[in-house]
Amino acid sequence: MNERLAAIDAAEDARHVHGRPTSIGFDFEQERPLLRPLPADGYDCGIDLTPVVHRNGRVTVRQCYYSVPAKFIGLKVRVKLRANELWIYDGRHVVARHPRLTRRYTFHDILDQYLEILLVKPGAFAGASALAQARAEGGFTKTHEAFWAAAKQKCGDQEGTRQLIEVLLLHRQLPAHAVIAGMATVVRIGSISTDLVAIEARKAIEDTEETDLHPHGGTADDETADQESGDRADEGAKVISLNARRLPSDARSALPDMSKYDRPLMPVKNTATTRKGTSA
Repeated sequence: MNERLAAIDAAEDARHVHGRPTSIGFDFEQERPLLRPLPADGYDCGIDLTPVVHRNGRVTVRQCYYSVPAKFIGLKVRVKLRANELWIYDGRHVVARHPRLTRRYTFHDILDQYLEILLVKPGAFAGASALAQARAEGGFTKTHEAFWAAAKQKCGDQEGTRQLIEVLLLHRQLPAHAVIAGMATVVRIGSISTDLVAIEARKAIEDTEETDLHPHGGTADDETADQESGDRADEGAKVISLNARRLPSDARSALPDMSKYDRPLMPVKNTATTRKGTSA
């Protein structure tokens, strides 16, 4: 369409208005210096709407339904409806972005926006429409499926699903590729733990940063230096035996006498006597 509009503009520039010796394009170039400058802010082509979030966590826009984070249920939000997408705002912050739906009564859900509810009711996770859409769009990967299956086998359906949801919440803080790498490592070693996934995810981020700082293709001296630094890192990562790190023996022949420090702790004997004819 853009190419077609450009061709129409070129043909219009070459056209002559009846009674004028010059073309439209020539006259426009003469008038261009007299035009006002373009505005600094871009023109917003969207439509602003303010729907109310239903109790199912969705808003209705042009007879289509879009999910919103659960904490906005019952509140009015601002929606920016554009040609290809829909943005949902909380004040000036975007809280949800959806592709614009064109068929009536269709819906688009984002799994991350229902995690707080599903964490309380993990039994509803398997049949959630947001999970089906996440699978179809590729956000819920085979690694997620493998972690979920391993967690259910080890902890049961409800507790295993709850651990999966806690891992999905990590996507809000860590990159998706790092969380997926952490899940793959945890499944491989056979220890299902949300904390361990977070640790392995952060390790994946550090490895990625080191790769970006030291890409392949260096000289032989660089490779030797990297090998030496790797050897030093391996040496620092070894487990130290406590037997090899015992304190040296005491060189003193005899320990000092500590009995004088026990004297203040001894009870004081009452040596006073009672005389006859007097009261105590």
